[in-house]
Order: sequence, then C-alpha cells, then structure tokens
Amino acid sequence: MSTPLFDFTKNRPQVTAIRKRTLKMLLEASKSSYPNEFGGILREEKGVITELILLPGTISGERSALFKLHMLPVDSSVVGTVHSHPSGSCRPSDADLDLFRSFGYCHIIVCEPYDLKSWACYDGFGERRPLEIVK
Repeated sequence: MSTPLFDFTKNRPQVTAIRKRTLKMLLEASKSSYPNEFGGILREEKGVITELILLPGTISGERSALFKLHMLPVDSSVVGTVHSHPSGSCRPSDADLDLFRSFGYCHIIVCEPYDLKSWACYDGFGERRPLEIVK
C-alpha cells in the first residue's frame, strides 16, 4: 500500500453533496474527452463539492488519466478526484483503488452516456457512498 501524499484523515469535512452545475461540468468534460479518460481534482466548500481543479500535465489516454499530483498546491479544501471510464462502467479498477487509498477520501467516476445518472462516488477504501445533488 502506498503512503498518502497528504493526511486527509485530520479535520476533514463531511462531504455530503455536489453542486449540480459542478456535476454537469464533470460530465461534459468527460464526454468531450471521449474516447480518452478525463481526470481532475475535487474541491469542497462547507461539505459540498463546488469546484473542479485541472492539474497541469495530466495525461489522458484510452485506458487511464495520469495526474501530476506534485503540481497540486497544498489546499485543505481538496477532497479527492474525478475521472471518467469511457468503457461505460463506473466501477473502480485496481489502479483506481490504489489512487483512492493514497489521495483524498471522495472520488467520483463518470461513464457513458455522461448524464446525471451515469456517475458514482466512492470513499478512500473504494466503498460506494451517497452524494446528494444540490443547487
């Protein structure tokens, strides 16, 4: 098991929701990246995911999106990642689970057809978790 880049277990906010406009942005970015994977970093505000951070140097291919996490500034509002699965499955791969365990605690996977029903959220252990869509 890899060593986490940041200790996300201390003083972490309880993330319970995502803004609808942020989710739509994630879905559109993923759709426009097809057939390659899309990847980004999630930022929260008062327990709601409100923002997407695009990291310079992220490499997107048909089978993976590779983050340059060293490009991420230290930011306590960062809660995890988002990436797409062009294959149509929102289930995390073994590589996804490795990332989840080492970075953040709230991870979203989106897939085709990239609509409001084609996404899932996972915790740092790869367990599916609820995330309410709010205005």
